[in-house]
Amino acid sequence: MKILFFGLLLLNCLNHLVVAQSAPLNERLMAGTAKTNITPPDPKYPVHDSLYARSLIVDADGERIAFVAMDLIGYANVTLSNQLKRQFDLKEVYFCPQHTHSAEKAPKEWLEKQIVAMMEEASDNMFEAKISGGYRNFPQLSFNRLVMRDDGRARESWLGDDHYRAVNPERIPHGPVDPAVGVIKLEDMKGTPKVLIMNYACHPDVAWNNFEITADYVGYATRYTEEAFNNTVNCLFIQGGGGNQAPLFKDGGRTGPNDPRSSNYDLIDRMGKLLSIEAVKLARELYPNPYDIPSIKVKTDSLSFTGRYDKDLHYNVHFSVIAINDRYVIATVPGEPFIKFQIDWKREMQSQGVPFLFGYTWNDGDWPVYLPDIRSAAYGGYGADHGPDLIEVGAAEKIMTRQLENYYHMMGVFK
Repeated sequence: MKILFFGLLLLNCLNHLVVAQSAPLNERLMAGTAKTNITPPDPKYPVHDSLYARSLIVDADGERIAFVAMDLIGYANVTLSNQLKRQFDLKEVYFCPQHTHSAEKAPKEWLEKQIVAMMEEASDNMFEAKISGGYRNFPQLSFNRLVMRDDGRARESWLGDDHYRAVNPERIPHGPVDPAVGVIKLEDMKGTPKVLIMNYACHPDVAWNNFEITADYVGYATRYTEEAFNNTVNCLFIQGGGGNQAPLFKDGGRTGPNDPRSSNYDLIDRMGKLLSIEAVKLARELYPNPYDIPSIKVKTDSLSFTGRYDKDLHYNVHFSVIAINDRYVIATVPGEPFIKFQIDWKREMQSQGVPFLFGYTWNDGDWPVYLPDIRSAAYGGYGADHGPDLIEVGAAEKIMTRQLENYYHMMGVFK
């Protein structure tokens, strides 16, 4: 009788275990990740360090989206986006080029094959995940490259005058800046980290004119971060509001590909290592909230604008607001948003959860180039009142206001 009783008890426990393990997928947060080398097979310039793409697929509550971080200056591809959506049942695909000025894009068909194969690997190796995220403030590594001058106008940091030297060799911490690095961590159910998103706002152009292929400080920061976890994680770097942010660690650049002076990779390495140290410290301190209910909410919208000076220019700008577990709130914006929008978004959303601004992030529509705030557009400088195909004044404010509105609608706050 005792044997029968314990046998029935064991069977009952096993049944409960099977039921628990067979919970519907929409009651879990699932994630998949992969990494691939996207250095051109026949590059124009010498390769100092390789370029990579890293992917993250997240799935919960019937929604499935993907981020593709790339060591490229920019990337938009409607055909590939639609293919990935169909092939992997994705609601949205976000291409996140980190904007290194020393990248070189591989041939289109070859690069697309690399990305598709990477996405297949991520999709084939999905795991049940727990998510956490936060920020860590530390001494700034960047400065605002639009410097106010004695005549009341702002000019680029690479233009010197009687007061300021060109390229800011004294490393004066002009502002505004956001000195914080943001991290989103995904780990498996055993607590083993699998994916990190590093969110920081600064142009990857420590080597301004390089004439060699490098992922700049971003490549070093992601590599050091992955090494800190014994290369068992993929670290996606996603740029923030870096449109007017320059690195304090600055190499003035070479005059051309035949310039015998090599780029100062010690500066690139130093900046990448310092950023990685802070990101790793933060990642090790993050823990998922045990009361979170897995969910992904996405609201994608678009607005149309003309050019600032050329009214024949038309921009149909797409952007999204994403809430994961109703806690991690991400605003995605294509083009190069100025730092004001990162600071404002974090301030507006801090009572709602843990906010992140993903700039340089495209999922459809046009790439609007620079997105300056109105004040910067008034005072001037490159990307503010001159530069390539400037968008109309106030466009970025309208986008971010709509992001706020969409968030509150999406969360059911508006009556």
